[in-house]
Amino acid sequence: MVGTLGLFNFRGKNEKRRSKSMSVGNGSVLEGSAAGNEEDAAGTQGSDHPSDLPESDQNEKLRQVMDDLAATFQAREKQLLTDMEQMKEKFAKLLLGEDMSGGGKGVSSALALSNAITNLAASVFGEQSRLEPMTAERKSRWRKEIDWLLSVSDCIVEFVPSQQKAKDGSNMEIMVTKQRFDLLMNIPALRTLDTMLLDCLDSFKDQDEFYYLSKDATDEEKGNSKRKDDKWWLPTVKVPEQGLSDAAKKNLQSQREAMTQVLKAAMSINAQVLTEMEIPENYLDSLPKNGRASLGDSTYRSITVEFFDPNQFLATTDLSSEHKILDLKNRIEASIVIWKRKMHQKDGKSAWSSAVSYEKRELFEERAETILRILKHQYPGIPQSSLDISKIQYNRDVGQALLESYSRILESLAFTVLSRIGDVLYADSVARNPSQATSKSPANQSSGNDNEKSNLMTLSDLLTWSGDLLDNDFEDSKDCKDDLSKDMDEKNLNVATSKVSYVESLGGVRSPKERH
Repeated sequence: MVGTLGLFNFRGKNEKRRSKSMSVGNGSVLEGSAAGNEEDAAGTQGSDHPSDLPESDQNEKLRQVMDDLAATFQAREKQLLTDMEQMKEKFAKLLLGEDMSGGGKGVSSALALSNAITNLAASVFGEQSRLEPMTAERKSRWRKEIDWLLSVSDCIVEFVPSQQKAKDGSNMEIMVTKQRFDLLMNIPALRTLDTMLLDCLDSFKDQDEFYYLSKDATDEEKGNSKRKDDKWWLPTVKVPEQGLSDAAKKNLQSQREAMTQVLKAAMSINAQVLTEMEIPENYLDSLPKNGRASLGDSTYRSITVEFFDPNQFLATTDLSSEHKILDLKNRIEASIVIWKRKMHQKDGKSAWSSAVSYEKRELFEERAETILRILKHQYPGIPQSSLDISKIQYNRDVGQALLESYSRILESLAFTVLSRIGDVLYADSVARNPSQATSKSPANQSSGNDNEKSNLMTLSDLLTWSGDLLDNDFEDSKDCKDDLSKDMDEKNLNVATSKVSYVESLGGVRSPKERH
């Protein structure tokens, strides 16, 4: 009761003291009135409010606040100056084409910008061998520097018609500048995918269900969780003896679905951009004169038979290593370019002409594209093909370079995160059923119950693509398109595809190379 009355009396005294002026000059506080000082002295005994402290203490507190503010502003100013110097250095390298001698021997602006984005992602994300959030410093650096590089897209414009009202009230059509359509649509979509990736990593911040062993851990510590695939350098995942909890598994499955959508969208944008890039003359000059020479006699005969089955063709082809898969992909892409060039060739005397009819060449091209489509979806981790590398190297469109490099690094990171999620789910399945540890890798796992199998789907399964889709009728394809479009709408992603639809563009997807 006494405390309450004291508080009431204190508030009453403060009400009497309407205002008190303080000026900061030489570190002193001017008094408002003598009565105010008396009230301050009386109220100091029961209050810690700054204005009720003795004058010397008030001066000290005020000086400390001012010093803290000054230090904050100085640190901010120093950081801004540092950022400005870094920005100058980055854009200087872009202008010089990475040729610091200034001799004009640098690469094109488009390739320099593409390399800058690729190198930034490699230095910030690294190998991404664990499911864990990025540090605040790395995340800040990524957002800051990617904004610098993407700011170039704001200056890439096109003229569009617009209406202007004259002083006399009449309307006239004028041309105004607007950001180029492909950049206007796809840059925001890629930024959304970027945010989804970082949010996915942040979602594992407070998890305590699984952890990673150090590289020096013994085989006994690793137990059944020891990796049995070719990724021996990655850390081993450990989960509780009884496996993950339902909540943890649900979160992992949710993040896996989100990353699958990110991967689909990034692959779609990247494939569309690569499709629209011009094929360099250097690549065309390196091609043989006909498809048979590119494919080889055996492969050519298999593709040009009367009754062709792409799945049977792949089943009888040696795809035992990444090198052989990439070699087949390069030869098929080269043959497709040759056949397309011949079909559009008008000069009958050209060195590209041949006795094969237009209809047959078109049929062979469709068969080769079918094989290529299956390869890209069954083996999404193979490196870029010679055609893709050549397009990126000789591309001169800065806007396309931005979209291709940004979508490629997001595609690669999404692929890596999906692989890390698969590692955790595999460790969980092994903990629940130790006999599954005899499998070579999570992707090749085939035993266990249905729920465990759904957790161990390969990336190809997650993308819902396989060779069987080629035999679906029109209605099934339409339903698949509707489902994927609905998924994209839920994620609020706008993907610009000028010639083909979202699902159809996946047919030309460039397989990502796991870089991290």
